[in-house]
Amino acid sequence: MELHDVWFVLIAVLWIGYFFLEGFDFGVGILTRLLARDRAEKRVLINTIGPVWDGNEVWLLTAGGATFAAFPEWYATLFSGFYLPLLIILVCLIVRGVAFEYRAKRTEEHWQRNWETAIFWSSLVPAFLWGVAFGNIVRGVKIDRNLEYVGGFWDLLNPYALLGGLVTLSLFTFHGAVFTALKTLGDIRERARRLALRVGLVTAVPVLGFLLWTQADRGDGASLVALVVAAAALVAALVANQAGREGWAFALSGVTVVAAVAMLFLTLFPDVMPSTLNPAWSLTVSNASSSPYTLKIMTWCAGIATPVVLFYQSWTYWVFRKRIGTQHIAETVH
Repeated sequence: MELHDVWFVLIAVLWIGYFFLEGFDFGVGILTRLLARDRAEKRVLINTIGPVWDGNEVWLLTAGGATFAAFPEWYATLFSGFYLPLLIILVCLIVRGVAFEYRAKRTEEHWQRNWETAIFWSSLVPAFLWGVAFGNIVRGVKIDRNLEYVGGFWDLLNPYALLGGLVTLSLFTFHGAVFTALKTLGDIRERARRLALRVGLVTAVPVLGFLLWTQADRGDGASLVALVVAAAALVAALVANQAGREGWAFALSGVTVVAAVAMLFLTLFPDVMPSTLNPAWSLTVSNASSSPYTLKIMTWCAGIATPVVLFYQSWTYWVFRKRIGTQHIAETVH
């Protein structure tokens, strides 16, 4: 393998890790409106991801930075062509972080209610837009001979990409519901399990449709294996959730996310952004990459820093592994 192939795989791993971790993170944010019945339960949901949400976003920053350094042409075309949806995602992530930190700064009901609304929408919108963005990356966009995006905003809102957005939105909500059942106690835990079953059954339809569409359009043998794994893991997650095995249900919902995202990258390679105008104008791992020397330096840096980051984040999840319930919420906090 050439170094640009290696870095395509590493960037795929970073995006897979981001969607696995931020997926349940977004899902919990959406559930603050769908599952929680009062202020205390909303605080329980927020506390399940409170210690880890910002660490989960490190994967996004690393994926973006790695793309910029390893594939500058990909980064430039992607961020110029997808400027508006990516800007909306960025604003949502900023608002979401502020909402987590500011919600409990004052006890007035309207103050907390407004920040809770911000958490809901700033979780739902990115969960949908990430699917739209990756749907367009896999499907291909209007790239000219100068490797520049020449389409418009409305070109991004095609049926395949919109279905991709529905897939990530529903799948992240299911992933978040399973995580909530794993991390909570009492009545909210039981309701999270019941909601996970309903959401999971609804999720199965767009997920299967989107993956089959992707396989029919660009798939090969490797992507077919990923499709089968994703579908089987989703069914197994529903079974485990119904049996009350929350740990297995969460692991299997995570496998669904991992396999589905892996399938997208498998169908994409060796392109990084196909051109719908002319296949010869597509961005590939070779014509969009940095110099071999740059990739070599990056590989050494990644080899040193990555184990440290993985150890620290794993340790964080271990420290905050206990379940929580409304009994752990102080009476003075509403």
